[in-house]
Amino acid sequence: MRSSLRKIKKKHIKRAGRITFWFLVGAFISLFLILSFSYIAFQNYYKEKVYPGVKINGIDFGKKTQTDVKSYFLQKNAQASDATFIFNFKESSATVSAREIDFGYDDELLAQQAITIGRSKNPLSNISLILQAYTAGIDLSPAYRFSQAKLEEKLNPIFEKINEKPIEAIFNFEGGRVKEFRESKDGREVDKNQLNQQVLSKARLVLSYTNQKVIIISIPITVLNPNLTTDKVNKMGIKELIGTGTSLFQHSIENRIYNVNLAASRLNGLLVAPNETFSFAKYLGDISSFTGYKQAYVIQNGKTILGDGGGVCQVSTTLFRAILNAGLPVVERTAHAYRVGYYEQDSPPGIDATVYVPSVDLKFKNDTGNHILIQTVVDLNELRLTFNLYGTKDGRISEVSTPVITSQTPAPEPRYEDDPTLPKGQVKQIDFAAAGAKVYFTRTVTKNGKTLISETFNSNYRPWQAVYLRGTKE
Repeated sequence: MRSSLRKIKKKHIKRAGRITFWFLVGAFISLFLILSFSYIAFQNYYKEKVYPGVKINGIDFGKKTQTDVKSYFLQKNAQASDATFIFNFKESSATVSAREIDFGYDDELLAQQAITIGRSKNPLSNISLILQAYTAGIDLSPAYRFSQAKLEEKLNPIFEKINEKPIEAIFNFEGGRVKEFRESKDGREVDKNQLNQQVLSKARLVLSYTNQKVIIISIPITVLNPNLTTDKVNKMGIKELIGTGTSLFQHSIENRIYNVNLAASRLNGLLVAPNETFSFAKYLGDISSFTGYKQAYVIQNGKTILGDGGGVCQVSTTLFRAILNAGLPVVERTAHAYRVGYYEQDSPPGIDATVYVPSVDLKFKNDTGNHILIQTVVDLNELRLTFNLYGTKDGRISEVSTPVITSQTPAPEPRYEDDPTLPKGQVKQIDFAAAGAKVYFTRTVTKNGKTLISETFNSNYRPWQAVYLRGTKE
């Protein structure tokens, strides 16, 4: 009896289980069909519209079409189109408006992103995103754009000033003289990637705050290093500029300009060894027509006359200034007998040095511990002479004071001399007036806080008389 009851009970349990199972299956299928139809209906309802809860930069675009989204951001761009970008590099600048470079929100991308939320090929992912947007919202970050091509076109004039190729060093040494020398120099170019990043970084400022109408951006650059640096191409310690000196020789006669150029070229490329005392007279040698010099005005026996090599003192004066600037010991220097106008075109009186080979010389000592290379540059357009001294900086600092004039003496009255070779009534000036003066300046050279050189240079310029020849020839 009990056995029959158990069998009947098990039979009822199995039947109830089957009924429950099929009920649940039917319920799941019904729910799936309901959800599927609801999802399809939801998709159809929002066909070509942004799903509810989809935002861009906090603005809800639910139920808006892709065209609506695009129009919204186009309007924002129009409001900011008169914003101005000022791009600076040192003294150069360029002004560009937002309109000129199509600057603003990326309306196409943002509209595309908004409409594609919940519309991928994965239905489960779509449902998840739709529910997330509806319940909590999905906020997309704003995207910005501008025309890089249009920006570069506007900035090209500045780019051309900025971009410089690196200069490779040259050092060719022959027969005790440097035949060819060029110091290496870093190049530079505009870092366009960083520039573009800077422009985009200002987008929120320009587009979110309509009162922000002027944006200033410094153009970023990248340093380009040469493959061959000055240090790599020579082993004499000639690495960098250690001193420079300049002078002008404007209004010189043609022969004087020729002599300045010739004398400077003969000193160009000279190497001064460590501990060597450099002699201007020794390295320049004979100054005469036999060595290529032409006649120009020189001071001789208290007179200004035409003589071979006039203008060579322009070269010694310029070298003297470079020696002072480099902080090198001056072994011998002699001032001119009177003030020469050429040497005061770009300098106060007193910073000059005369030479008269072989008795009057200009000398300096190379105490740097490395070789010194002398380079001369003659600018025939500006009539400027430059001496550049290259070597290795050792930390010395040269300070040259402004020359002080302690007393001045006016030039004597002009002197007229009869000249029977000139036609009567003709007057020719052969010497020029100059006021006399006593001038001094000081130089202090220090290194690591210690004084290496402390000296005073004195110049005693005689007053100089203008001389005229007066023709007496009938």
